[in-house]
Amino acid sequence: MRNLLFVAVSSLALTACGMNGAEEDTDTDTTTQAEPAEDYGYETYDENNLADTMASNDDAYGMGDSVANEDQDIPDSEERPVMQAQVVLDRIGFGPGVIDGKMGMSTENALNGFQEANDLEVTGKLDEATKTALSDWDSIPATRVVTIPASWSDAQYVDIPEDTAAKAELERMGYKSLDERLAERFHTTVEVLKQLNPDGRPAGMDTPTDNEPGATETPDIEQRNNKTTSYFTAGQQIRVPNIGADRIQKGSVEDRNWQQTLASLGVGSDQPEVDRIVVSKAGKTLKAYQGEKLVALFTVSSGSSEFPLPLGEWDIVGEAYNPPYSYDPEVLSGGKEDGQEYTLPPGPNSPVGVVWIDLSKEHYGIHGTPDPETIGRAQSSGCVRLTNWDAARLAGMVSQSTEVIFEA
Repeated sequence: MRNLLFVAVSSLALTACGMNGAEEDTDTDTTTQAEPAEDYGYETYDENNLADTMASNDDAYGMGDSVANEDQDIPDSEERPVMQAQVVLDRIGFGPGVIDGKMGMSTENALNGFQEANDLEVTGKLDEATKTALSDWDSIPATRVVTIPASWSDAQYVDIPEDTAAKAELERMGYKSLDERLAERFHTTVEVLKQLNPDGRPAGMDTPTDNEPGATETPDIEQRNNKTTSYFTAGQQIRVPNIGADRIQKGSVEDRNWQQTLASLGVGSDQPEVDRIVVSKAGKTLKAYQGEKLVALFTVSSGSSEFPLPLGEWDIVGEAYNPPYSYDPEVLSGGKEDGQEYTLPPGPNSPVGVVWIDLSKEHYGIHGTPDPETIGRAQSSGCVRLTNWDAARLAGMVSQSTEVIFEA
């Protein structure tokens, strides 16, 4: 992962999709510690992989040991060809957005990118030529079974209020529940996780009798249906999308808080260095290039009728990891309204997600989101918005020398 010049978080005031407030000094080294990450009882996989204990333990190309532990001995109850393609595309840099086992816009975009990068006919479909090209990764199953770390029961989950003033009183805009945290860790939704774990047990697992070991390992039906309680619980075995490329090499990330954020998103430290990124408003994509070679593609939301995407060429000024956000009604309304300004704390449920990539165009940047399922469908306030995991991955690819092009 490249070490970017951090824009000092203390001098940032992210507002709408831009920065407002103290000027940053780009003539000196403004590298700073990011805002403190929420302590989730962080546990690393082992000394050679600083990802969390649910790490895939295999590489993006399926050359490693894909049977990491005894959890893997539980075969899935069904084949999931679309989800298998999604997890492979996600691993190799062509993000399908939310992994749900369904063909949709983000998956079609990912297939388009993979086909373009491999000199295939660009169809956006999982056609025979594409299946053949993807066959190198047939050893990567669609799902795997993991055990939710016991420490997750001690984590602090946050009830995010609707009122902006109340949000400003929070210490951190963290995950609202263990379920939400788990879904983001595996690039999916709570609904998909429930489908993969009928009655709270991994699909394919035999249901134990009341007197067998494991009979009480999952919450009972009444507890899981209680809306104030997470469906899943710490210590539980569950089936998840088999995302990978989540290895965090020791010493590769200087900021431990950012390392924890990467682990919480299932994002590894080994990312390609890119020379150019191109955002297409019409295609709703961000393409990343090494020279003329396409090496990554993500679906994005970009601009609106009131705040259109600023077409042209821009520079990257810096990055802010886990940044605060300044709520400014005047900026948000394009000068039509005024009102109380607030500084919202950082966290995955921040309006700009976990990372801000600052651009030379004032008030514009590339950032994450608390609502991954809306990417490509909902408009943004002029900026380029990605899922938190894709934004974090992109942050490891770019530097201040990366050219940024916004096109219609």
